[in-house]
Amino acid sequence: MIRQEYIVCIQTSLKEVVLSLYDVKVKDINGKEVELKEFQNKVMLIVNTASKCGFTNQYEGLEALYEKYQDKGLVVLGFPCNQFGGQEPGDSLQIQEFCRATFSIKFPMFEKIEVNGDNTHPLYKILKEEAPGLLGSKKIKWNFTKFLIDKQGNAITRFAPTKKPEDLEKEITKLL
Repeated sequence: MIRQEYIVCIQTSLKEVVLSLYDVKVKDINGKEVELKEFQNKVMLIVNTASKCGFTNQYEGLEALYEKYQDKGLVVLGFPCNQFGGQEPGDSLQIQEFCRATFSIKFPMFEKIEVNGDNTHPLYKILKEEAPGLLGSKKIKWNFTKFLIDKQGNAITRFAPTKKPEDLEKEITKLL
C-alpha cells in the first residue's frame, strides 16, 4: 500500500511539471533537432501525415494555408506517422521527396513519430491532453488529425481527418 501511494505521489508530481509545447524537442525531416519554442508567438497547425492515405491530398490545402498566412504568423508542422494502416512506410528522404515532388511542400516537415501507444511522442502526449477528441477521447484516430495552437502555445482545438484544411481558415484567422 505504501509503495502504491508513493507511485501515485510521483505521478502527481510529474504531472505538475508537465512540459509546455515550447519545451518539446523534435527532429526535422533532415534529422536536425528543433525546439518548438522556435515557433513562439506563431499560430501552429500541427498535423500527423501519411503519403499513402485517402486524405493525402490534404497536403495541397495545408500548403495553401501555409503560403497564404505564413507572413501573418501561421506555421504548419507536418509529422509523418505510420501507425494507421502502414500508410507512411517510407524513410525521411522518401517522405521529403514525395512531399516536394507531389505537393511542393514548403512548410516544416519532421521525422516520423508515433502518436498513440507506449511510444507516443511527448508532443502528442501534450496535444491529446490539451485538446481531446470527440467525447473526450485522447487517442488519435487516423492520419491528418489537426491541432490548432495559439500564439501562447495552447492547443485550442483538434480537427478530425475529414475536416479539410481550407475549412480551417476562419479559426486560423481568429488567432492570427
